[in-house]
Amino acid sequence: MTKPQPVKKPIPIPWALRFIQTAFPMLELISVRLAIKYFERIFFTPMRYKTPVKELATEKLAEKFSVVCDGKRIQCYEWGDISKPYVLVIHGWAGRATQFRKFVPIFNDGGYRIIGFDGPAHGKSEGKRATINSFTEVMQAIASIKGNPVGIIAHSFGGGASLFAIVNGFPVRKLINIASPTMADRIIESYRKVIGASMKVATGFKKLILQKYGKPFEEFTALELIKRVPAELKFMIVHDENDREVELVHVQELVKVFPKVRLHITEGLGHNRILKDDLVILSCFTFMRDN
Repeated sequence: MTKPQPVKKPIPIPWALRFIQTAFPMLELISVRLAIKYFERIFFTPMRYKTPVKELATEKLAEKFSVVCDGKRIQCYEWGDISKPYVLVIHGWAGRATQFRKFVPIFNDGGYRIIGFDGPAHGKSEGKRATINSFTEVMQAIASIKGNPVGIIAHSFGGGASLFAIVNGFPVRKLINIASPTMADRIIESYRKVIGASMKVATGFKKLILQKYGKPFEEFTALELIKRVPAELKFMIVHDENDREVELVHVQELVKVFPKVRLHITEGLGHNRILKDDLVILSCFTFMRDN
C-alpha cells in the first residue's frame, strides 16, 4: 500500500459551476423537460481550470504540435527523443495533458516518448463540448502523423475514452486506467448530485441519450466496453481505496467482467494526487516496459 500523504487544499469551485448549482434546481421547478436538455448540455461541457505553475514548467519542455478534429484545433504535446516509441497519455474530464508531468522524466529516461493532448474543449484546445467519440478522433489523428503508441495511460474519464477508442479499432497492446469510472448509473448519479438535479432528470437524460445516439448510455461506459476489447489487450488498473470521486466499487465490478486485469490499489492518494505518486508511476512504467 502507498503511504498516505498530507491533504492539500481543495481546488476552488469555478464560478460557472457555482452558478449551475444555484440555478439548476430552480430551472427544474420551472420545466423538467428543459432541465433534462440543459443537463445533457452541461454533462458534455467541461469546466476549464487554471493550469498550475508546475504544469506550466513541464509544458514549456514539450515540443508542441496540433491536429484538427471536427474543425477544432487540438493542442498536443510531445516529450522525449523522437526516435523512441511513445506512450499516449489521456487526461480526465476537465483535465490537461500536463497533469502527467511526473510521468515524463521517468518514461523519457526509460526509453519512451510521452505524447499527450488537451482534449476538445479542454486546456488550450478549441471547442465547447467533448465526448468519448471526440477523444477517439483526436487519438486517431495523432496516430496518423506519429504512428501507433506502444501503450496508453489514462486518467479518470480518459480511461473510458481509451476503451471506446480500442473497441472501435484503435491499435494498442497495453492500457493503464488510473482512477477511472466504469458504472453508468454511478457516473450519472455523481454528476446529478454535483449540480443538484433530481432522479427524474437523470432518468430523462438516459432516455435522451438513447434517442440521440441510438444506444443506451451504458454502452458508452467502461463496464460494457471492456466486454468487447481484443483478447490480447494487456490491461492494468490503478485506483485508490479512498477515491471520493470514483469509488472502489467501479473497479470491483469491472474485475468481475474482466478478471485478468492487473491491479495496483493505493491508499490515501485520492482521485488526482495518484498521478503524482512515485510508486504509482514506477508501477506504470514497469507494466509498460515488460512484455
